Amino acid sequence: MTTGFDTLPLSPATLDNLRRLGYEAMTAIQAASLPASLQGRDVIAQAKTGSGKTAAFALAALAKLDVRRFAVQALVLCPTRELADQVTTEMRRLARAEDNVKVVTLAGGVPLRGQTTSLERGAHVVVGTPGRVIDHLTRGNLNLAGLTTLVLDEADRMLDMGFVDDITQVARQCPPQRQTLLFSATYPEGIAQLAAQFLRDPVTVKVQAQHSGEHIDQRWYEVSDDQRLPAVGRLLAHFRPASTIAFCNTKARCRALVELLQAQGYSALALHGDLEQRDRDQVLVRFANGSCSVLVATDVAARGLDVAGLAAVVNVDISPDPEAHVHRIGRTGRAGQTGLALSLATLDEMGAVGHIEQLQGRPSVWHPVDELTPAPGGRLLPAMATLHIQAGRKDKIRPGDVLGALTADLGYSREQVGKIDINEFATYVAVARDIAHEVATRLNAGRIKGRTVKARLLQDR
Repeated sequence: MTTGFDTLPLSPATLDNLRRLGYEAMTAIQAASLPASLQGRDVIAQAKTGSGKTAAFALAALAKLDVRRFAVQALVLCPTRELADQVTTEMRRLARAEDNVKVVTLAGGVPLRGQTTSLERGAHVVVGTPGRVIDHLTRGNLNLAGLTTLVLDEADRMLDMGFVDDITQVARQCPPQRQTLLFSATYPEGIAQLAAQFLRDPVTVKVQAQHSGEHIDQRWYEVSDDQRLPAVGRLLAHFRPASTIAFCNTKARCRALVELLQAQGYSALALHGDLEQRDRDQVLVRFANGSCSVLVATDVAARGLDVAGLAAVVNVDISPDPEAHVHRIGRTGRAGQTGLALSLATLDEMGAVGHIEQLQGRPSVWHPVDELTPAPGGRLLPAMATLHIQAGRKDKIRPGDVLGALTADLGYSREQVGKIDINEFATYVAVARDIAHEVATRLNAGRIKGRTVKARLLQDR
């Protein structure tokens, strides 16, 4: 049974905006948490990525805003810059019902100066990572005296990443009578301790993962440790998935696997904590726009990453946390599509496999590695390639300008141009792989919005 948003005490303007945005009925976590949070209660909500949790806390925080009062009234803490950007985007969409709601992102990887200017102009909502929020608090740029709502998003990952002291430091600068909403995909002991410290008489809600697993073909392969990395190449050659996230438990394993896959001719990139922010941005853009086939990632680095239509997940290492395993494989087989979850396990990991079986309520289905034979057609290369253009929002570049330069000016078809991503100083555009070199050359000789630009093709390294 579905429940409509009109059962909630939301303003007519908010309900109208939700309809325009395509929010027809509440997801399980929204229906479970919003009645309590809209009453002003503190809430602990256990929900996975993709469950609609952003709207669950955003609607509660926005409902309490006084837009005439230019003070930070809501603060959302997130573990990564990517998640903070996603939350900001969604909160701005949901805030369209009210005029002039200012949402500011405070996260690392970009200069403090621009963020300071945004705060000086007045902000109602701040979305940020703990370290950067503390930077602004310490410098006196950010004042939380008027805060009414504190949200801890993906609290378990913030604990994994060592942010507990930072969270404590931020929370102590918030008014004690604020409302606190804590969202977490898993509920380790540290979360209970955090909740006891910062939440008052909270309502606890837990919903089952949105992904029942019925659309996911789960296959297990027993390997020795020295077979593990070569087996990933065999899986890719056998199943030929168009897009794959391969999860490793360590950064070193990520690097080793990417090196091996690239040597075998696969388009593979690594996503882990040692990457510079610019490189991280490029990796995420290329995987999301279909110009990289395999993303090799650690759990923490991939947190908040949501790729539509993901064909396969490979568990290169088995996670010691069974809920993390279920979370990994739940990224595929979404929205009625089928997905593959391929897991490699050594004898030493069978205890962890047993815990996963207990959580899923079903035994693992094992297949021999020897059945993996290369499928006809050879390696599946990505359909797209990414061009990096040295101009961005600061240069007033918009997606329509780039699309116009490629189609109207250079004569390419709309079908040959893919996703266009623009950040402050750079633009990334996906184009059909077979024309990528030619497009880069012609762009360098042409113009976008009347100005010359520098364009280069991003290659696997």
